[in-house]
Order: sequence, then C-alpha cells, then structure tokens
Amino acid sequence: MLFVNIHSLDLSEDDTAWQKLFDKTWPAYERWFSKEGLKARPGYLSSLMAFEATFPELVHLYTHLCEMAGGSDLAARFLSMYCPPPYMSGCSQVAWTKDQPALIRNYDYSPLFFEGVVMRTNWLKPVIGMSDCTWGLLDGMNADGLSASLTFGGRRITGKGFGIPLVLRYCLETCATTEEAVKQLVKIPVHMAYNVTLMDKDLNYATIYFVPGQANQVHYVPVGTNHQEEITWPDYAAMTRTVERRNILEFAVMNPHEHYDTMVHKFLTPPLYNTAYEKAFGTLYTAAYLPTSNTVHYYWPSKELTQSFEDFKPGKMGVTLRTNAHRKIVL
Repeated sequence: MLFVNIHSLDLSEDDTAWQKLFDKTWPAYERWFSKEGLKARPGYLSSLMAFEATFPELVHLYTHLCEMAGGSDLAARFLSMYCPPPYMSGCSQVAWTKDQPALIRNYDYSPLFFEGVVMRTNWLKPVIGMSDCTWGLLDGMNADGLSASLTFGGRRITGKGFGIPLVLRYCLETCATTEEAVKQLVKIPVHMAYNVTLMDKDLNYATIYFVPGQANQVHYVPVGTNHQEEITWPDYAAMTRTVERRNILEFAVMNPHEHYDTMVHKFLTPPLYNTAYEKAFGTLYTAAYLPTSNTVHYYWPSKELTQSFEDFKPGKMGVTLRTNAHRKIVL
C-alpha cells in the first residue's frame, strides 16, 4: 500500500508554517527540478527578471518565500516557476451554473507526485486551494468568489514560460471576476499547453487555452478536458479518453435533468473518474468550488471534506482508493 497524507493547512494568520511545508517537500522538488541538469533551467537573474515583468504584484511575496526557503539560488529559481521541467496530468472540469453553481473538477495524476495540501492563505486576497510546487495551485477560489482550475492541454510542445500552478495563484491573488482574470491571464506565457477554466460569483465563465509560443486563446465555454480545439496527440487522447469525457460534460451542461448531485456523481464514476494510478492517470480528488457560498467540497468515493473561508479546519485525513488491479492506495 502507498501512503500519502491530505493536509488542510491554514496560513491565513501566520504563513511561517509554509517553511515546514517547503522543508518537507524540497528534497523531492529539488530532484525533479534538477533531473535534466541545472543548465537546462534558467539562471536566477533570468528567472527573477521574467517573474518581475509578469507578476509584479507577487514580487514581495516571492521574495518573502525565498527568504523562508533559505535564500539559495536553486530554491529561488524553483519558486519562480520559470521554465520548469515538463510535466502533465489528466483532469476534467466544468463550470456548473444551474441549481447549485460550482466549478467542479477531477485531478488525475500519480499519487507519488501529489503534494496533498489544501491551503488557506491571506497574502493579497484570502484564497483556498489545492497546493502544488509549495505555493502554486492546481485549483482554488478566492474570497471574491472567483474560482480557477487547470487541465493539461494535450500538446507535446514546450516553450519559454511559467508553470501553470503559479498562473492560477496569480489569478486568484489579483483578480475578482472572470473578466479581470481573462485580461490578466491571456498575456502570460506558459511553458506547456494547459486549459484553465474560470467561474466567478456572477456565474460568468471562460476557458483559456495556453499554447507555448502562440497566442493564448479565450473560449467562453464551461468545459475543459485534455485537448484544445483539435487533437494533436492521438495516442494520449485515446489513452485518456479526453474526447469522450468532454462530450459527457458538454451533454450534461445542456441536459435540463442534470443537477449538482448528479454532476458530482459523474465525476466519481468512470470515465471521468480514473484509476490508472500506475500510468499517472488516477483521480486523486474531486473538488467543487461554490462561489455563491465561498465553500469548497473535496470528494472521494468514500469520503468528503468541506472547507470555507469562515470555517476552515486545519488537520489531516486519509482516503482509500482502488486501482485497476484492485490494489489499495491510501491517501
């Protein structure tokens, strides 16, 4: 059995606990960040200049976190998330605007590379989300009711740009509405292809296709899986069933008989729910960010965790998942 812990970490009053998270995860992140050799990653000055030009509002926070991380050149380069090593995940997401509006998503990846931290922060804005790269986000919501989540965009290309978890952090720290977020995010270079779906308190939604080396594309659609306008990686698309998953979500959005509970059930059921953990394509959690109540629900087939800005509960929990081979993985 494989053990990974899910932590709820409250940094809204005292973010020095972030240093413990960094110290715990840094050995694994350092190996990942250095796996292609340090010369494959931009130097500190290049990373800093790119960061300052793209995320000026976050420079003070970035400097603060670098100091808590020990101030080393390598840690600062990693925390800038500028041109990191390539990585990809599965994932499905939908901006649900009917009976109980929510940005609902599955995060599909390997449990070996899952941080497993639900984090509440109060840096520029109050934000709750699933942490990645110690201060980036896989998905999240701010106190204004703006929610964002990511999926891999299904393209093999890479380029100069930032890791997408930092882009989500920036979005939720600086924007209050989908319109504001679109204006900010469409200009940001990202190092790999990703889809980011947004929804705000007024139920306005959009999905941005980030394409390295090309103009980012804004589509006012509520659904994102693991391709963009066309399939450019057929083997990956077939393995992840991205077209089938997107069709299911698009049909559900149009179906007048669907409601929040049936949508959550769909996310906990194949083909939206996946168990190929050995192929880095297993569902690690389902999240539902509810912008009208500033509440988030995290779901697993046998458990549920609810957090909110008004009642955030730090702690730890475990969840048992089953793989294709009926072997248990305990989170």
